[in-house]
Amino acid sequence: MEKHTAPMNKSLKINNRDKAVLMRTPFMTGLGADTLVKMMNAVTITSIPARQVVFRESMPADFFFCVLSGYVRLYRLNREGREADIRVCGPGDTFAECLIFGDDFYRFNAQAAENATLARFDMRAVRQLAEREPDAARAIMTCLSHHLLTAMDCVANDRLHTAPQRVAEYLLKSCPIDGGPASVRLPFQKSLLAGMLGLAPEALSRAFSSLRRVGVTVRGRLVQIGDVSALRDI
Repeated sequence: MEKHTAPMNKSLKINNRDKAVLMRTPFMTGLGADTLVKMMNAVTITSIPARQVVFRESMPADFFFCVLSGYVRLYRLNREGREADIRVCGPGDTFAECLIFGDDFYRFNAQAAENATLARFDMRAVRQLAEREPDAARAIMTCLSHHLLTAMDCVANDRLHTAPQRVAEYLLKSCPIDGGPASVRLPFQKSLLAGMLGLAPEALSRAFSSLRRVGVTVRGRLVQIGDVSALRDI
């Protein structure tokens, strides 16, 4: 059960590890030194406990975010309360920046899937910075282009791939080797993975069951792969 919308803690200071994560994001890597300083002035750091709501759909969109640690689930609700997952954001991922020059209200819900640390960007300050600094505007466009291409890939995968193929593709991206046996530890619970892949939890279970024929077994979050090459042929 989700908790209420999170109060934002402005007193946290960014540590070296979190700063390194933030500096590696596509949104920050293309900024010049002067613009980078100004962008950091628009950032506050907040910690969010597991299952805390970061924001809800239709709330004023005052901020966008970068995940520094943990995972954040983006989703929508219909009138009956049915949930549809949009994306799972992990360290280095940004979300809600599509609203910098868009709607004044959030178009989806965001909830911490586990304890998370977020960099919170003041939407108005970044918008004004982009109007003055070309490298800030380019950084925003780069980020939005990346999200658009990712969304197009997601739509294509949903339409072209079966559930077992979606699971296999996810495992292969997480796999440390190209052939032979391997193991992958899921970074979050399987219910979250199901939503990320556009599957109901029971459909995910059936997909894992069907992959047993190529040597895939699951124990909790640990996935054992008997032959990576065989999995690639699914």
